[in-house]
Amino acid sequence: MLRTILRVWLPLVAGLLLLGLIVHSAPRPHGLARSIGLLLGLIGLAGVILSRYTLGRSFSVAPKATALVTTGIYSRIRNPIYISGVIFLIGLALILGRPELLAVLLVIIPMQIIRARREAAVLEAKFGDAYREYRKRTWF
Repeated sequence: MLRTILRVWLPLVAGLLLLGLIVHSAPRPHGLARSIGLLLGLIGLAGVILSRYTLGRSFSVAPKATALVTTGIYSRIRNPIYISGVIFLIGLALILGRPELLAVLLVIIPMQIIRARREAAVLEAKFGDAYREYRKRTWF
């Protein structure tokens, strides 16, 4: 129970509070772009938290192969935390009304691709054919 609170609910509440603070303090006027940004921010935040929850003890910052997680969101996307993080950042740029912040994605996306490849190599070395089959039926 405590692990679920720490892994899911605490980050969710903190993320929602932070997102609300950003929306509230961002310059006016509130328009369609900000509303779309808020929606993307919420989707990205939810995706990161859901992905983290699904990984459970398999989550790590450095690539390591504890278990091959293929359930939940991982049944469709191999790296949902990276995808969700990008969605969150796009939403944040729209909320702040600063499209130039999207230039950060020019650095982050290649970094995430490199990280995903390193993780894939570690998982393939540990799980072999099971990982290769998983990779065939999922995206990124």
